[in-house]
Order: sequence, then C-alpha cells, then structure tokens
Amino acid sequence: MRENIRQVARDARRAAREGTAGLMRRRRARLAEAVAYARAHSPYYRELYEGLPDQVDDPALLPATDKKALMARFDDWVTDRQVTLEKVEAFVADPRLVGHPFCGRYLVVTTTGTSGLRGLFVLDDRNMTVHTGLGLRSGGGLSAGDVVRTLARAGRTAIVTAPGGHFATVAGPARMALDRPWLGRMMRIFPINQPIADLVDQLNRFNPASVAGFAGMLTLLAGEQEAGRLRIHPSLVIPGGETLSPHARERIATAFGAKVRATYASAECGFLSAGCTDGWYHVNSDWAVLEPVDADHRPVPPGQLSHTVLISNLANRVQPILRYDLGDNVIVRPDACPCGSPLPAIRVQGRAAELLAFPTGGGDHVSISPMVFGAALHVPGVEQFQLVQTAPTTLRVRLRTADGADADRVWETTRDQVTHLLAEHQAGAVTLERAEEPPQQSPGGKFRRIIPLARA
Repeated sequence: MRENIRQVARDARRAAREGTAGLMRRRRARLAEAVAYARAHSPYYRELYEGLPDQVDDPALLPATDKKALMARFDDWVTDRQVTLEKVEAFVADPRLVGHPFCGRYLVVTTTGTSGLRGLFVLDDRNMTVHTGLGLRSGGGLSAGDVVRTLARAGRTAIVTAPGGHFATVAGPARMALDRPWLGRMMRIFPINQPIADLVDQLNRFNPASVAGFAGMLTLLAGEQEAGRLRIHPSLVIPGGETLSPHARERIATAFGAKVRATYASAECGFLSAGCTDGWYHVNSDWAVLEPVDADHRPVPPGQLSHTVLISNLANRVQPILRYDLGDNVIVRPDACPCGSPLPAIRVQGRAAELLAFPTGGGDHVSISPMVFGAALHVPGVEQFQLVQTAPTTLRVRLRTADGADADRVWETTRDQVTHLLAEHQAGAVTLERAEEPPQQSPGGKFRRIIPLARA
C-alpha cells in the first residue's frame, strides 16, 4: 500500500485518539511488515535474521545493528539492486545534485560524521510521505495570533544550517522545492559558515514566519535578538540536532516571543519524534520504535538513563533501519506528560549543544557552534577530526588522515580553514596546536568532534 500524506495524517490522528493500544497495534503490524520486506529483499538482513521466526513483531527478538556494520555491507544492506555504494558516493560528491532524485526516485542524505563515521542514507517516497504526514499530526500548536503573524510573513521559513552538502536539513527542503515549487519559494537556507553579522542581516531582510536550525546556533541568534541587532518576529522556532536545555528553550522563546518546538530525529529516521509545550520529545511510536537499552542492549526502565538507544524506522523500505544503535542517552518519562499526548515522552542527554567560547580583542567573548566547525572542515584527506579546547585561546587539533593523503598538506589546509573561521567570527588570537595523537573516543565509546574547555 502506498499511503498519501492525507491518509498518513488521518491515520496518525486516529492512532493518537485510540491511545497506547492503537499506537502499539500499528507498531506491531508495521514492524512485522518491515522485517518481512527486509528479509525478502536485503541479503544482509536475510543473513542476519536467519533462524528467527517467520513473523516478528517484537523488536527485542531482533539483533541490533549500527552504522559501521551497515555501511560495511552497503550493497547487501539496500533492497534495490540499482542502489550501490559507488553510485551513491558519486551522487553526493556533486553538490549540484542536492535534493535531486537518485535513481529517479530516492532522496539521498548524508550525516556530518559526528559519531566518527559519515552515513549515507537513501530514503524512498513512502518515508517522505510518512515524515510529512506525521508533521501534520504534531503541528505547531499555534494560537490565532501566531497564525496571523505567520500569514503576515507569507509563511516564510528560514533554515539555518550547514551548507555545501547533502545534509537532511538541506537536501529535504531542496527536494520539496523541486516537487512543489510554491513551497520552495517559502523556504530559504541560511548558511552558518559566515560571520554572524552577515547572517543577522540576511535574516532581518527575509523576515521569516518560522526559523529552524541547530540548537546552539539558535541560542546565539537569541543573543543577537536580545542585543537588538536581529529584529525578526517568528511565530515558531524549531531547534534540532542538539539537545535543548530548559534555559536555552526559555531564552529562545523570550527573545523571539515565539513558540519553541524542539525536534529529536536523525538522518536515519527524520520523523522519530516531535517536541511538546512541556519540553519533552514524543516518539511517533506508530511509525518508529525507540528502545532505551544498557550496554548489552537490554531494556532500561522508564526514569533511568540509557547507555544507548535503538531505533527502527518502519516506513523506509529501500534501506531498512531496524534496531539500529543511534548512540544517544535518553530517559523515558515514567508517567503521563502534562501536555496530554499519548505518545511516549523522552528526554535526550547525549546531544547537548556545546559551544566553543573565545575572548575577542575588545574584552568580550564570542561563542561558535560546533556545527560551524563541522561545515568548515570538509577538507580533502581528513577522515576524522577532533578539536580540543585546552585553554581559553588554545585549540588542539587531532586529525586522522585518509590513506595516501599528504598529512602535512592536510594539516596546513585544516589550520587555514580554522584560522579563517575564527577570524570571521572575530575571535581573538587563538593558538592552534597540531596533535600527534589521533581523535579519541570517550570512555563510554562515543566520539565527540568538539570538546570545549572544562569550566567550573
């Protein structure tokens, strides 16, 4: 069955009205369908699921997967034999193809490699239909006044994100603009790899009705709004990519006089959850499975912080994501959320926005989002990087270079990129140190590309 957006939205609202029983009934049926399809069409899953019952509707019966294992078996992982790693890599190497249909029908998105390994994800029309339909269920909770503000700004949406790649925040809107030009005219990408003054000026001229972006960057923009340099009045602000602290949420809401609806999702499952008015993320459990687990992938009870989380995307068929280790630490709310949603409520501890702060020449401080560094350091030959702030004006740069790359030349290019970025953001004299050691993982096994200076 090929659902359309209205069908998905109607069924999603009906599932929410039916409560936990209706949500779970749909989840079990869709999981069984997803597993059966993966076994029938993916050599990787056929091998992985050998010996399992003919029908599986309980995720706990499935072995876990992760990005490293799946990327290593990419051609066997996908269910369409026309899709190969070689073809996808060639496709994403061309920035002119961002948002264009791959193989005539798929959306390709990449991750920035925060976990230490870049992911390449192929999304089918069904996945995108479900994503849009669930968005209609969650809505923005806008008041009549908010709607008036939105209409007054012609529904314009500003997406503040890292440019220059097939990231979901760029490729998704680009695909929408191709499929529905009228929607495309309402959305505009605002690159974060530019001086903050230029970004502020562009946003002032665009005058958006809503603003979406990484939580750290939106917090910086809230500071610009407080200072009077940024003068926009969106009705809705949508932080994502990094965990939004209660303080940051309140600051953004107050600065912009707007509703704040944070999102917790990933390239693997862009519709994983939606934020509520009480600051919780509600999992779209009729189309996605989220399992908080310990280090041995055993269930963690509500109220307890998980070691990691396993997710299953029940919509995408071309590249099945089933019991996939996302690497985040989450807590499931043990009681009903005050907002009234029957969807499971979680908080995420593993994506805290970490800003690097440096003194300026004038005695103030400038803060730079980790995503700005991520956008700037797509340097040829850099397989992995890590920036460690060891003092207020010192950055230690750890690099892992690709096989065959000239390590000295890669270092020089990286140093020049970081130096230019710091100068653009008016950071004071910052010393860059070339580390002998490669990027390091934390004791818990999670990789952090940006490690700020520890502060008391």
